[in-house]
Amino acid sequence: MQALPVTLLGIAMFALGSASPLPQQARPAGTTRTDLQRHDLAVPGREVLQARVNFAPASSFPRHTHPGEEIIYVLEGSLEYEVAGKAVALKAGDVLFVPAETVHAARNIGTDNAAELATYVLEKGKPLTTIVK
Repeated sequence: MQALPVTLLGIAMFALGSASPLPQQARPAGTTRTDLQRHDLAVPGREVLQARVNFAPASSFPRHTHPGEEIIYVLEGSLEYEVAGKAVALKAGDVLFVPAETVHAARNIGTDNAAELATYVLEKGKPLTTIVK
């Protein structure tokens, strides 16, 4: 078997992501997260994770925080977010920015499935989500 040339190996590693993914945490019923890409950033100790998050009708994700910023783009459906105690309703095409360590929650307020593209700029090595009681 021939070894891959260095350039092809580098491209393959970039396509797969430069950081090894953390294990998926348990999710509430009716929600799923599909990690799309994860990479180290040029800023030491920081990484980016991009994921698709799906919400079945009437499903929700409880109050939680992330060890970094979350940038949300609603792909389909209608979602309501509670961010720092304030509610905001979004539909497909809308965006939302959640600052690092800010308590927030999300729920599908429509009768159809909903989905978001979530981009997280995170501190490396920390759990993606911390549930807040």
